[in-house]
Amino acid sequence: MRQKYNVFTSALILYMVFIVNIFAQNTLSKDEVRFDLDGNGQLSTGENDLMTRILRIERDSGVQFSQREIREIRDGQRNRFNQSRGGGRSGRSRGSRTPIGPRLNPEQVQFKDGAATISDRETFKKLSYQGTDVRIDTQLIGIEYVKFQVENTNTKNPQLYFMNTKTHRSHGSFMQAVGLSRGQGQMRGVLSFRPLSISPNGESGVYTFEFNPNDAFSFTQIKMVHDLLVEKMPILKNRLGYCPLWGAIGIYKREKALYDAAEFSVYFEDDLYANIGFLPLNLAESYGILRMLEVDERPTPRDIVICKTLPNDMPRVAGIITGVRQTPLSHVNLRAIQDKVPNAFINKAWESERIKPLIGKYVYYKVNHDGFEIREATEKEVEEHFADIRPVDNQTPKRNLSVRKGLPLDDITFSDSSSFGVKTANVATLRTFDFPDGTVPDGFGVPFYFYDEFMKHNNFYSKAEVILNDEDFHNSHDKKIAELKKFRKEIEQGEMPNWMVAALGDIQKSFPNDTSLRCRSSTNNEDLPGFSGAGLYDSFTHNPDEGHLSKSIKQVYASLWNFRAFEARDFYRIDHFKTAMGVLIHPNFKDEVANGVAVTDDVVYQTIGNYYLNTQVGENLVTNPEEQSIPEEILLDWNDSSIYRVVSTSNLTPDNERILTDKFLRELRMYLTRIHNNFSHLYTNDALSDDFAMEIEFKITKDGKISIKQARPWVR
Repeated sequence: MRQKYNVFTSALILYMVFIVNIFAQNTLSKDEVRFDLDGNGQLSTGENDLMTRILRIERDSGVQFSQREIREIRDGQRNRFNQSRGGGRSGRSRGSRTPIGPRLNPEQVQFKDGAATISDRETFKKLSYQGTDVRIDTQLIGIEYVKFQVENTNTKNPQLYFMNTKTHRSHGSFMQAVGLSRGQGQMRGVLSFRPLSISPNGESGVYTFEFNPNDAFSFTQIKMVHDLLVEKMPILKNRLGYCPLWGAIGIYKREKALYDAAEFSVYFEDDLYANIGFLPLNLAESYGILRMLEVDERPTPRDIVICKTLPNDMPRVAGIITGVRQTPLSHVNLRAIQDKVPNAFINKAWESERIKPLIGKYVYYKVNHDGFEIREATEKEVEEHFADIRPVDNQTPKRNLSVRKGLPLDDITFSDSSSFGVKTANVATLRTFDFPDGTVPDGFGVPFYFYDEFMKHNNFYSKAEVILNDEDFHNSHDKKIAELKKFRKEIEQGEMPNWMVAALGDIQKSFPNDTSLRCRSSTNNEDLPGFSGAGLYDSFTHNPDEGHLSKSIKQVYASLWNFRAFEARDFYRIDHFKTAMGVLIHPNFKDEVANGVAVTDDVVYQTIGNYYLNTQVGENLVTNPEEQSIPEEILLDWNDSSIYRVVSTSNLTPDNERILTDKFLRELRMYLTRIHNNFSHLYTNDALSDDFAMEIEFKITKDGKISIKQARPWVR
C-alpha cells in the first residue's frame, strides 16, 4: 500500500512540475520563448544578454532568426561577418520561377526593370539600392549595389543585363519580369560601389563585382564578365576589380598567375577596408573660410580647416579635413560629432584640384557616405548658416551644490552626476557591474561644491565677469586667447579655504605615500547624451614629490577656462558661471602596454552586430594620437569573441603583431556587453534603442590586465 502511495505521489509531483514549467513558459513573451534555449521557462543572464544583442541585429537587418539559428550564433557556428554591411557577399535566390512573358533582350528591358547599359554615375545611382530592405541578402545591408545577370556565357555572344535593383532585390524576380529561365550559361552577380577605397586610376571609389559565395568561375569567365561590364558601363574603366569570395578562393589560387598578368585588380574583402583614400568621419554640411591650419595655430569657429597632421587640440571649427587617417574615436572627431560639422580624411587634400584653389575663400563643404562636396560660397550664405545653427536661447547646465564633501567612488551613484559630473558618476557605476577586481579603478570624487566655493573665495567669478564684459575680448581673437591664459594662471595660483585644503589632504592620505594620482576633469558640460565634450577640459597627474594635492586640483579647475572649452560654451550659449568642475581622483596608470577606445556598435564601417575597437601601443592615446600614429582597428562580434576582423594593424608593433590578443578580445566582449546592457537601461530604459551605444576608454596595464577608465554615451 505504501509503495502504491509513493508511486502515485511521485507521478503527481512530476505532473505538477510539468504544469509549473508550462505555466512558466507561458509567462515569457513570444520573443523571449525563442531565446529560452534550455527550455526551463525563464531566461538566464546569458540568454537575456544574447536576446538583447540579437534583437538589435534583427531590428537593423529586418530579418528574424529561428531558435536553431540563435543556438548556432551562441555556439559560434555562424559567421556574423557574412552579414556585415562591408562583407560584399551575395546570397542565392530561392528556387526558380516560371517567366510570365516573352524573353527580352537587354535592349528591350524597360528601365523600371533594368538596363542594357549604364552611361554614368547618376544612372548607376538610379538603378542601385542602398539600405536595409534586402530580403534574404542581409550581407548587402548598407552597400550601394546593382545586381546583374549574364546570359549565354557558353557562346560567343554573351548578354549582360543590369537589374533595376530598386525594383528587383533578387535575380529570380528580375528573371521572371524579363522572361529568363534558369539554365546553363548563366552568371548572376553583384556590382558594388566602395566609396572609401582608392581605385587603380587614383580616384576615390572602387567598383567591385562578385558572385554567390559558393560560386567558382574560371579566370576566362571572370575576364569575360569584367570586359562586358566595362563595355556596357564605360566609367568602370580602371575602377573595376574582382572580389573572389570564399567559394572562389581555391580556383583563384590555382590561376593566380593569370590574375597577376590581368589588366584588372583583385580585391579581397580585407583590401576593401585597408585601401582607403577617403574616409567620412562625420556626415554633415557647413560653411566657412577654408584654411590650411599651421602647427600651434588657433582656428576660429568660422574656419574650415585642412590639417596635414592630426592635431591633438581642436577648438570649435566649421569643418575639418585631415591629410592623415583619423580614428573615429579621436577627440577631433568627437568634437566634430558634437558640433555637427563635417569631418573627413582626404588623402593629400591640399593638392586636390577641387580643394587647392578654394583655400582662403568662403566655401560650402559637405561630407557624404560616398564622397564630399566643396564649392565657393558667398559671405551672405556663411552669415545665414551661422545664424541658423547657433542656439537662440541661453542654456544652463544642471548643477547640484548640496553635496559638500568628497566621497569614495563606491559611495557615488549614477544619479549623482549633477553633483560630481558624469565622468565620475559613470566610473562609480562601472564598479557595480561585478567586473574582476582592478578592472575599474578605485578612488574618490570631488563635488562641484568645492569648485564653486574656491571660485567665490578668490572672487574669481567677479574677475570673469570683467573679462567677459570687455568688447575687445570678444572682437579680438588674440586678446581672447591671452586673457583666458592670464585668468587660468590666476586660478592656478589661487588660495584654497583651509577646510578644503584639509579635505583634499585627507583624500591624498588615503592612498599610499608613493602613489601618483590622476586628477581628471568631470564637469556638468561633458560626457552627456548628445554632447560628449571630449577634449574640452584637461586632466593632470599629481606626483608624490609635488606636495599637496591642491596644486593639481587647481590646474583642473583652471582648465574650465581654456580657449577651446570657452569657445564651445560661448557658441552654444552655455552659462559659463553655472558650468562647474568636479574632479575624479584615482591612482595614475604608468608603463601601460596599450591604450584603447571601444564603442558598443560599429560606428565607422556600419556593419551589423559588431563592436568597434581602436587600440595603440604604450601611452600613445587613441583619443589624442601622436603624429602619423595608426592604431589597430578591430570589428568584434557581439556574441562570439572568436569572430573578428582586423581592419588595420598598428604601425607601432613589430611584424604587424596584434595588440588585442584572443584573451583580451574575450574579456572586452564580456565587458562591452555588460556595459551596453546596463547603461542602456540607465540612460534610455531600452536596451534595443537604435540610437544608443556606449563608448569606453581602456588600458592594458603593465601587468597585462584590462582596466576601464571611462564610459560615456556615444554621440551620434
